[in-house]
Amino acid sequence: MNDIIGKKLEKIRINKVLPFIKGKLLDIGCGNNGLKDTYGNGIGVDVYDWGNVDLIVKDTSKIPLKTQSVDTITIIAALNHIPNRGEVIYECQRLLCNDGKLIITMIPPIISTVWHFLRKPWDVDQSERGMKEGEVYGMTSKQIIELAKESGFKLKKVSSFMFAINKLYVFEKNKIS
Repeated sequence: MNDIIGKKLEKIRINKVLPFIKGKLLDIGCGNNGLKDTYGNGIGVDVYDWGNVDLIVKDTSKIPLKTQSVDTITIIAALNHIPNRGEVIYECQRLLCNDGKLIITMIPPIISTVWHFLRKPWDVDQSERGMKEGEVYGMTSKQIIELAKESGFKLKKVSSFMFAINKLYVFEKNKIS
């Protein structure tokens, strides 16, 4: 049951972000790397070994890639699981090319709290890895937008999906001359 639900949710999220991806992709918090595998051009990075991760790092605010080496960075349903999320968003600014995009999806805290509570007995994310200090159950739109703006991103699009439970945020890197 959990595998079926998880795969359906992943497919919905992937289909929502695919139209906004261009060039070389970096998917932070990639999980099983479904987005990168579907898109076909990029690298998936995570702090946890889900079995199909391209690059496992201790800290996603220190990704060993060259400055301005990717065109699109995605953080799909994972930003709330990154305790040092401000540093990670700043690292996205370093890694993105000047016309690059940062794409984030997230559910709000109340829905996330209920969702994780209901899934807890069979949720691999919670039973194997567990919630770590600094992680939160979802984030508000205001929190996500402010975090990205503090790191020099401009909001280009916000839209809801999955019965308005999830939100998609597309940010553009401020160009550096």
